Amino acid sequence: MRRLPLIFLAFAFLCLLLFFFIYVPIRVERLYGVSSSRLSLGQRYQYALRLFWHDGLLTAPSPASGQIFTVNDGEPTFAVAQRLEATGIILDASAFLDYIIYTGLDTSLQAGEYQFDPSMSIVDVARAMQDATPLDVTFVVLPGWRMEQIAASLPTSGLAATPDAFLTAARTPLNFPFLDGAATNEGFFLPDAIILPRATDADALVAALVRDFALHLTTELETGFSNQNLTVYQAVTLASLVERESIVTDEMPVIASVFLNRLSAGWKLDSDPTVQYALGYEGNWWPNPLSALDLEINSPYNTYLYAGLPPAPIANPGLDALRAVANPALTNYYFFRARCDTSGLHNFSVTLEEHINNGCE
Repeated sequence: MRRLPLIFLAFAFLCLLLFFFIYVPIRVERLYGVSSSRLSLGQRYQYALRLFWHDGLLTAPSPASGQIFTVNDGEPTFAVAQRLEATGIILDASAFLDYIIYTGLDTSLQAGEYQFDPSMSIVDVARAMQDATPLDVTFVVLPGWRMEQIAASLPTSGLAATPDAFLTAARTPLNFPFLDGAATNEGFFLPDAIILPRATDADALVAALVRDFALHLTTELETGFSNQNLTVYQAVTLASLVERESIVTDEMPVIASVFLNRLSAGWKLDSDPTVQYALGYEGNWWPNPLSALDLEINSPYNTYLYAGLPPAPIANPGLDALRAVANPALTNYYFFRARCDTSGLHNFSVTLEEHINNGCE
């Protein structure tokens, strides 16, 4: 009779071992996945027991989880867990650490900014932190781009705006005084790097770019344009030519002076980029070199045929080109042409004879 309690205890102990070493690991694996291969056998049992103990805590939603959270580069995992608990994004830092160590997610937490949806659980948060896709995008417009080139950059920008939708929005002038009477917003997408939400659509992008131009349109610039007898729209149009003609920024004020001298004299501007703009097509928006036949294209943008400014900007000029038009160099030059080296510089001249002599052999 005395042996019955011993048999019972032995059976109970065996059941307990089976529970801890067979049932618990199987149960945890079904709920939370396979354990990390980095863990030893003893550690697998250890963390399986911990997850089994936490159980409902791991999948319970946290009422405060809907907020933005930043993980700093190199920040220790335990510190991240403590901050997540302190801000109410997760219910328990220890449960979070046990889960990510068991699953191996602790080795792939990404530094970055996260937007957690409301009522996310510890498991949800841990999985979300494997992809630190930034909430915002830095969108760059380069000096001299035309609107089609901006559109072409959108598929890899991270923004929601699509090329076709952008071009549609870009061709509808916004309600700014400097766009009064304009056919499109071309010329007023200020080359810059601006931070935008990933969800920015085409209309919002166009508005942001033109608004950025408006913010940089200072009183000094407007006064400078007025001193050259130019409206803002005319000045931007001229600056777009200066932008496309220039390679070296320091030459911009001199190139601007040549165009202003020609305008004052009633001469044609004879600017290659205006012809390139008229001829441009997808895949080659700025055809080069131009042939003699190209220079005869019947387009209002062809400044070899028509005197004065083209009817609209041919590109989006940067601040350097805009400042060059507002404050041009004081010269008596009427001609310029590229030097015969590869410096990107130009030779400037007063007379046609000098201009011809500056040609390359």
